[in-house]
Amino acid sequence: MRAVYKNPGELATCLKDLVDTYLEELISYDNFESKVSKIIKANGDSVYKNGHMPVKLANILGDERVEIINKIFEDMK
Repeated sequence: MRAVYKNPGELATCLKDLVDTYLEELISYDNFESKVSKIIKANGDSVYKNGHMPVKLANILGDERVEIINKIFEDMK
């Protein structure tokens, strides 16, 4: 798994796969949270710009996944 993604589609796919893996209980929450926070930090404005996820990324992820990622983002603050 890469940390930095130039293409928003690849970034969305990576986050989507991570959340799905967590929801299927294949990884622990701590491991999942660690990976997602690394991706958020490494990609900066591509994941959250001014505290909000870009619409294109949110549309690819879907509401349920966005809520889970938003919770991790809020915990990072």
